[in-house]
Amino acid sequence: MSSTERPVGRGVLIRYRVLAYVTAVLLLLLVFYAIPVQIWGHDKGPETIIGMLHGYLYIVYLVFAFEITVKLRVPLVRMVLVLLAGTVPFGAFFAERHMTRTWEANQRRLPAVPAGHPEV
Repeated sequence: MSSTERPVGRGVLIRYRVLAYVTAVLLLLLVFYAIPVQIWGHDKGPETIIGMLHGYLYIVYLVFAFEITVKLRVPLVRMVLVLLAGTVPFGAFFAERHMTRTWEANQRRLPAVPAGHPEV
């Protein structure tokens, strides 16, 4: 382990996972409920609300996804795929699983954070 490497805190993972699931569920609601209701039911209400929620929360997802990918030092191509996962139905679920496994591998590879040392 180099002097700059240390385990990535659990808080980083939890923040990322929560936003990954929330944006994934909102995107699924948008694609499979709100847009069909807008097209065939001529009702823009659900699409407007769910679309706006997904848009704002996707920005927060980008921040947390960028944070975890940088801290785990994932390759640039993988980082871009994780960042774009929030725009593909079911994509964020797969990206979340992959990033969780990457985080777990990082935890096994590096020694634990000393007591009293900030984790996040």
